[in-house]
Amino acid sequence: MEFKNVVEIIEKKSKFLGYLLECKSETEIKQALEFLKKEHKKATHICYACRLKSPFYEKAVDDGEPSGTAGRPILSVLQKKDVSDVCVFIVRYFGGIKLGAGGLVRIYAKTTSELFKQK
Repeated sequence: MEFKNVVEIIEKKSKFLGYLLECKSETEIKQALEFLKKEHKKATHICYACRLKSPFYEKAVDDGEPSGTAGRPILSVLQKKDVSDVCVFIVRYFGGIKLGAGGLVRIYAKTTSELFKQK
């Protein structure tokens, strides 16, 4: 599995690993998710959002985080940057300190933005 960019951000002892995948199909996204699940067996969450151009497809997944605090902020960054045929996965290792809904939204959006700064 080849990811375009990878970033790591530590926030209040939680580790967030962001992965940017250029892809053309839902199958590629599912394969990448399975790969990350095997690589990060002890991760608390693997949240993601993707946008495909043809056929048009958008998806945002919170993977156990409070509803709307992970997948939506990732997807929002993808929409604002007007990118398609990409999927951003963010792997979270919980550090023991709750970030709250606002904190989660900020860190997921920040991690996604950092992936695009490397491009």
